[in-house]
Amino acid sequence: MTAKNTYSRYGWVSVGLHWLMAITVIGMFALGIWMRQLSYYDPWYKDGPTIHKSIGILLFLVLLARIVWRNINIRPSDDPALKAWERVTAHLTHFALYGLMLALMIAGYLISTADGRPIEVFNLFSVPATLHGIADQEDIAGEIHEILAWTLILLAGVHALAALKHHFINHDSTLLKMLGRESTMTSPQKESEL
Repeated sequence: MTAKNTYSRYGWVSVGLHWLMAITVIGMFALGIWMRQLSYYDPWYKDGPTIHKSIGILLFLVLLARIVWRNINIRPSDDPALKAWERVTAHLTHFALYGLMLALMIAGYLISTADGRPIEVFNLFSVPATLHGIADQEDIAGEIHEILAWTLILLAGVHALAALKHHFINHDSTLLKMLGRESTMTSPQKESEL
C-alpha cells in the first residue's frame, strides 16, 4: 500500500489517520462519560480531565493534518454500485463528521480555558487561553460540548453501520477502501453487467 490515495483505495496515511481518530474519539467519549461520574475525592478527579484535555489538543492537531492531507490528495472513486442519494449522503456525512469534531474541540477548548489558564498538554507544551472571561463560558461551552459529543458518536455509529451494510449486504468496495485494500468483491451491479 502506498502512502498516497489512488482512485481505487486510500493510502496508508489516510487509513492510519482515519482509524487513529476513530479509536481516539470513541476513547475520549468513554473517558468523558466516566469523568462525569467521579467525585471530588476520587484520585482521578483531576487526572482524568487533564488527560482528556491533552488528548483533545493532540486530536485537534491530527484533525488539522487529516483535513490538509484530504485536500492535497486525490479521493478514491465511489463504488459504481452506489446510488446517487448514497453518494450525496456519504459526502454530507463526512463533512458533518469533520464539522462536529472541529466544533466539539473548540467547545472543549473554551471549557478548559474559561478561567484564563492555558491547557498543559502532557507537560510537553501549553496552549494559551485566548478567549476567556465570558459570562458562564464554562457552563455554556460544557453543554455544547456534551451535545456535540453525543451527536458525533451517534453519527459515527450510523457511519460505521453504513460501512458494514455496504460490505456485508451490498458487497461493494466502500469498507475495503478504508482498510487500504482494493476490492476483490463483485458488486450486484457488476454481476448484472456480466
